[in-house]
Amino acid sequence: MSVPIDRRGFVRAAVGVLAAASAARAQTSGKTWRVGWARAGAAGDPVDAALRDGLRTLGYVDGSNLAIDTRYAQGRQDLYPVMVGELLGLKPDLLVVGGPAAVRAALKATATVPIVALDLESDPVASGFVKSLNRPGGNLTGVFLDLPELAGKQLQFLRDALPSMKRVAVVWDPSVVRPQFEATEAVARGAGIGLLSLPIRRIEDLDAALTQAARERVNALSVLTSPLFFAHRARIADLALKQRLPSISIFSVYPEAGGLMAYGPNFPVMYRGVAAYVDRIFKGANPGELPVERPTTFELVINVKTAKVLGLALPQALLARADRLIQ
Repeated sequence: MSVPIDRRGFVRAAVGVLAAASAARAQTSGKTWRVGWARAGAAGDPVDAALRDGLRTLGYVDGSNLAIDTRYAQGRQDLYPVMVGELLGLKPDLLVVGGPAAVRAALKATATVPIVALDLESDPVASGFVKSLNRPGGNLTGVFLDLPELAGKQLQFLRDALPSMKRVAVVWDPSVVRPQFEATEAVARGAGIGLLSLPIRRIEDLDAALTQAARERVNALSVLTSPLFFAHRARIADLALKQRLPSISIFSVYPEAGGLMAYGPNFPVMYRGVAAYVDRIFKGANPGELPVERPTTFELVINVKTAKVLGLALPQALLARADRLIQ
């Protein structure tokens, strides 16, 4: 009689064995590895722990056999050259950078220190960051989203939440996400949804932009991806709520800051991917030979409490599709 094979269980067990073996090697190497991390946000936000947790699983413990030096841009792209310069002055074994401006600053500053990037805005080949996805060819590799069509999905989820939606405001950063905005325009046009473009280059312009959105009686707000918006997601969520605007973002952590919804890559999963790159490079891999990856895990997150504050009765079908509900 044949015995059914638990393939998922086998894969989980195999991954666990490999991670344990990797952790054991890292802990017994006798070296303290130094990572310089140029971040878009501010100290204490959820992704701080995500990278450290991923590295800890692989045997790298901050304060033991690992030292992570972090600099925070808090959404200011002009700070990256200074931040990267400071980090390189600490003689890191590797740089981790987030967002297009950080990638450009790191590539300009060093052609020898390995760089692992997490960039949700850029096409890495078209931007000149790598020669190809399969063989980056230089000292940089990492995780790049490069899926402008996700921005169009945001409109679809907003319409699921608001079937009567006729007009939506789109907050976007012209310096990094024009393809996302163009994809949103195409979806809105095809769905017969009016679109109010709100280009934001400085966070100081956000208050006036959302006041304009409310004055023009849009039904909802779509927030495209940008390191600037990630750093200030709590402020965006708060202003959207004050203007009584249901809002959605690509950032899966946006509803945790009070926004209504998010549809996009899972941040902890992405940072585990970054940790895996770091581990492989520490073990001798050449970043120029490590293929660039795209996120493969996407989730719909809904803040039910925010929906209640807005007076929204979300359809059960939409709630059932959610991967996480924040009560």
